[in-house]
Amino acid sequence: MRRSRNGNIESSPNNSPLAILEVEDIFTIRVVAPKVIGKTPIPSNLYPKTSGLFPSRNLAKPGRLHRRPINRPPEKMKKAVRFGSTPGLRRAMITLGYLVDGSIRPSHLIGGPMTNRFCDGLIRRDFLHLGSAALFGLGLSTAQLLRAANKARSRDVSVIYIYLKGGLSTIDTWDMKPAAPSEFRGEFNPIKTKVPGIEICEHLPMMAKVMDKVSLVRSFRHHNSDHGPADHYMLTGYFPQAGFNSGLTPNNQKPAHGAIIARKLGPRGSVPPYVTLPKMHPSCGSAYLGSSAAPFVIEGDPNAPDFAVPDIVPPPTLAAARLDDRKKLLAAIDRFHKSAEAAINPAANAVGTFRERAFDLMTSPAAKKAFDIHSEDEKLRDAYGRNTLGQSCLMARRLVEAGVRAVTIDHSNWDTHDANFTTLKRQLLPWLDIGLSTLLTDLSERGMLNTTLVVVSGEFGRTPRINKQAGRDHWGPAFTVAVAGGGLAGGVAVGKSDARAEKPASDPYGPEDLFATIFHQVGIDPKEEFLTPEGRPVAVCNGGRLIEELVR
Repeated sequence: MRRSRNGNIESSPNNSPLAILEVEDIFTIRVVAPKVIGKTPIPSNLYPKTSGLFPSRNLAKPGRLHRRPINRPPEKMKKAVRFGSTPGLRRAMITLGYLVDGSIRPSHLIGGPMTNRFCDGLIRRDFLHLGSAALFGLGLSTAQLLRAANKARSRDVSVIYIYLKGGLSTIDTWDMKPAAPSEFRGEFNPIKTKVPGIEICEHLPMMAKVMDKVSLVRSFRHHNSDHGPADHYMLTGYFPQAGFNSGLTPNNQKPAHGAIIARKLGPRGSVPPYVTLPKMHPSCGSAYLGSSAAPFVIEGDPNAPDFAVPDIVPPPTLAAARLDDRKKLLAAIDRFHKSAEAAINPAANAVGTFRERAFDLMTSPAAKKAFDIHSEDEKLRDAYGRNTLGQSCLMARRLVEAGVRAVTIDHSNWDTHDANFTTLKRQLLPWLDIGLSTLLTDLSERGMLNTTLVVVSGEFGRTPRINKQAGRDHWGPAFTVAVAGGGLAGGVAVGKSDARAEKPASDPYGPEDLFATIFHQVGIDPKEEFLTPEGRPVAVCNGGRLIEELVR
């Protein structure tokens, strides 16, 4: 077989002319009649039609079918490349999903850990899904495949998800009920905000001044009030199924929103596409998307005087020239280990980039600057609040400014089963008020608010009725989610809850709808699908609808 000048594949003079493969587009191949050379007969396993040659209807022959050869995995590398003397690089590469037990291994780009593979690591369904053009070696470029597959274009919007682990009491903050009986309304009073008709808690005075930038989804709800399952639901948009183990880290049955954004949109510059801080929430994992979509985890309190991100600092004993030599060595290894996956995967340009990103984290001035919170102006650090939540908000802004696409802030201690009002008044609400309001103002002044979507929520709300310990318990049937920026409308109260905040009093929204809206804003089609390791297609979003009141 050979390629003709017009781009078709045809038989050579020395071979029997089986067929010509004519490319109509990058995913369609049509079999047309061959050019008959001399008196070469039509093969017996084909029959002619006006539109070309087609397989004979009588191909089936009696007899025993041959067993398909066993697909064996490739031999392991005899010598693993190790970097025992460079712990910063090792940690960075482990975080980026490329080091396994200290050795350099290629990372599969489709589906993460898989079963039922081809010997090169590809699932058969993945192989077919990517189109037969690459299968026949038609020389189509990765760029062509990528353009055809990527219908939804990025809108260049980043996401900062401020996750208030434990469950913010929204009846005491965003959706107060001053007319309810005392055992429901609580100790706090509402105050007016910059938006007429929207009132919030008196202990959020700075937020009241920027409510024109914020919208409150007051008719939010879901059906679960247990931490683990509700966490998974509010970070992925999928409620976990049987077998879910909330004690694992990560515990994802479905990928977190940040992992989907990382996989679909990829990195911008030298920084990772998805970051979590000041730790990794157990439900922030990448599930079947694999380690390449997992978050870069910043372990540590950004408010600590000695805070640093060790993964981006090369060891002081490692000279720059030596680091560059190792980078070249790894590039050579990448070239040696190119596989069939690199030829047919639309994301093939990402093959080998994980190590590049690990080096970039250590050598890029932009990456170092983004992670160095101590270089920030001291007055601005004070404005965010000298506490974990405030400095995490500042860190998130710095990361987004440097090109990170998704940042999840996992902030704890919102599970106020007792002393709810004391805890909120003395600690949690002042931290949230200062940190969130300064973040929104800072983003706005830098011209970044329209391209940065900020989401504030816990896994659920708190019970409308106050318990005997002056606290509130878990409550999923009605709570409020706050959103700002990212091209969404501001200063809007979406829906409402009933007189005691026990359930929505208008058309309710849920986690599926929240993530459908988030993905829409960043330029990902919520109806797009990924393939699980078993080859089962799973939609990016679990049937959610857009929050129409916010989408402009």
